[in-house]
Amino acid sequence: MRTRKLGQSELHISELGFGCMSLPLERAEAQKIIDVAVDSGINYFDTADLYNKGENERIVGDALKTKRADIYIASKVGNVWNADGDGWHWDASKEHIISGLKDSLTRLQTDYLDFYQLHGGTLDDSFEVVTDAFETLKKEGLIRAYGISSIRPNVLKTFLPMSAADGVMMQYSALDRRPEEWFDFITKQGASVVSRGTVAKGLLTNEWAKRLKKHDGYLSYSQQQLTDTLGHIADAYPDVLSAAIGYNLAHPAVASTIVGASNVAQLTQNIDAYHRLPADFDYAALAGLTKKELYTTHRD
Repeated sequence: MRTRKLGQSELHISELGFGCMSLPLERAEAQKIIDVAVDSGINYFDTADLYNKGENERIVGDALKTKRADIYIASKVGNVWNADGDGWHWDASKEHIISGLKDSLTRLQTDYLDFYQLHGGTLDDSFEVVTDAFETLKKEGLIRAYGISSIRPNVLKTFLPMSAADGVMMQYSALDRRPEEWFDFITKQGASVVSRGTVAKGLLTNEWAKRLKKHDGYLSYSQQQLTDTLGHIADAYPDVLSAAIGYNLAHPAVASTIVGASNVAQLTQNIDAYHRLPADFDYAALAGLTKKELYTTHRD
């Protein structure tokens, strides 16, 4: 599997990354999925302290502990579970970012994280403080690179210029093209995009007709617009899943596109679709079949 450089870091991450959030809680089954991912050339694994109240990190740590030297682990910080376990609150303080990282390292059974991300953020946060926390962890050798998981343009406009962030994780697909407005800005700041939501809740897969019945439109698409658009895509690209992956990877701003799986079959489908992508994939033609509705600059 091909790799791409994440921002200005030394990390060369696989074009398909694995989103760990959907991993089953049963350790043996999770191990099988992780093993298939690694054996297939996936070297980038994304989790967060929020997922399953930290249990996802523990599962990932168990599954990857014997493979640590060959893979990159990314996690996130900022969302804190309430003491009663019912919901969570936001904390982007330096103290929490540092303590959160140390807790994540314990759960992941590792001495360092390859990529650490602020898991959201608003203009009410002090990004000077956030950057200072990340830089402190980097100087201490506890993280190799840092960034943010956000789809808020004004947050990115504030955070990226003042930091040495190497990556921005954001929802992006052929059906959700809003982030394209910001790709040039992100790359000019020295960062890469790590995309999630590539298959748009299953709508951009080869089972799109079945998934369509479970949706009443999608984002700004009405149900009829969605039906028509997916039909046009399937006519032009019968292998819809491969085209969806190819669409994201066609952008040089994108270092990796994240796929998730709760079983081996799902993961294998994604990996096989990646390898079926033709070298002459026509990104522009697929883009012409979909909407491009951009973020507005006032959105925070």
